[in-house]
Amino acid sequence: MAETTADLAIPLADRRLFVLDTNVLMHDPTALFRFQEHDIHLPMMVLEELDHAKKGLSEVARNVRQVSRFLDDLIAGASKEQIDLGLPLPGLAGARGKSASGRLFFQTRPIRLSVPANLLPGNTPDHDILGMALSLRQDRPDSRVTLVSKDINLRIKAAILGLHAEDYYNDQTLDDVNLLYSGARELPPDFWESHGKELESWKDSGRTFYRVRGPEIASWHPNQGLFQADAETAYIVRQLRDAEAVIEILKDHTAANHAVWGITARNREQNFALNLLLDPAIDFVSLLGAAGTGKTLLALAAGLAQTLDAKRYREIIMTRVTVPVGEDIGFLPGTEEEKMTPWMGALMDNLEVLAPQDSGEWGRAATADLLSNKIKIRSLNFMRGRTFQSKYLIIDEAQNLTPKQMKTLITRAGPGTKVICLGNIAQIDTPYLSETTSGLTYVVDRFKDWPHGGHVTLRRGERSRLAEFASEHL
Repeated sequence: MAETTADLAIPLADRRLFVLDTNVLMHDPTALFRFQEHDIHLPMMVLEELDHAKKGLSEVARNVRQVSRFLDDLIAGASKEQIDLGLPLPGLAGARGKSASGRLFFQTRPIRLSVPANLLPGNTPDHDILGMALSLRQDRPDSRVTLVSKDINLRIKAAILGLHAEDYYNDQTLDDVNLLYSGARELPPDFWESHGKELESWKDSGRTFYRVRGPEIASWHPNQGLFQADAETAYIVRQLRDAEAVIEILKDHTAANHAVWGITARNREQNFALNLLLDPAIDFVSLLGAAGTGKTLLALAAGLAQTLDAKRYREIIMTRVTVPVGEDIGFLPGTEEEKMTPWMGALMDNLEVLAPQDSGEWGRAATADLLSNKIKIRSLNFMRGRTFQSKYLIIDEAQNLTPKQMKTLITRAGPGTKVICLGNIAQIDTPYLSETTSGLTYVVDRFKDWPHGGHVTLRRGERSRLAEFASEHL
């Protein structure tokens, strides 16, 4: 554990000392290894709060236990003198052979500079962490001390005391949510004229394909929708190779003869979505959009068409995070499905639309029984260890999932299973998640270049003129 030459090569003036708040480690256990060549300091209060939060089956408790294991591995075999000098921090997995990136320091003596009682009254864990950061700033003039916290109020307190504080940014998928992949691209008006000479076209099983070449193709993605502003025909990217692409004319689900369980697409994005949802070669589809854009209705219609008509899947499974909009109503009685029923209002509302309206009361009742046998509601809490084979899995309200939870869910997919993620990143209810750190943003960005994944951002609300006006003006 001796200091390496790589450590000594880093200029002291460029080294930073990051004081980590407890919530950073609760949110991302690997945060210990994400500060490159800089040093990390853990106040004793952080270790105390981790100890209090380690029990339970929640995601936070699991993260805390993982942090404890990381710390135990780092401190194993180290003497008191080595701990005082700082423990070398390795890089993340896959960085074998690289030198230590920074050092991990623990609080080894009492806090010398406490927070003034007349400025911040009371004695809270946050004040201990602030006091530790103030002491370090005085003791380590060679390093820039920065407090890192997911707690906005703690960062405000730090700024009042003159401490530099930052949010934890390493969990962000994108710097700006406006850069998120939309799943559709507008072609320039002269696209076909400019590519006419090298254009190659053919038909296969009633489907029309084109092979196009050009430098702009380097920015395309598999299964991306292509359109021109004034043209009715839309396309989808089927193959990409260097500066060459194979695109296909999309089936027009806006026409009544191409309706899916009685549902027709009302705009271009919905047509893209139905093509992705009905494509057996695409295993993962994500749909983003505000309330009323048709995410759940389209996913259910495509699922029912493939489960009951095409027999491609055995059943539809729907799940979501149980985060209430208002005050919680307490524990709910009944089985797992009965407990989840209050959270599945969107499912019930859309099934009413999909059930045939002209078959009479008995016909609607029979259809409702058939649908209830093919659509299963499952709780997110019991997904670990499960494997879904030949299922159509819909994850609703996916914006409230962390990237780790999203990975846990998607890896449940067995052979023949299709996963659909629905959500609106403007309506995140989970603490410490934002538009750039949501698991839904994470999977949209990570799956955009996979040949068997597809994404569409739905732009237009189709619920009613009242709902559309409220969405835009309230």
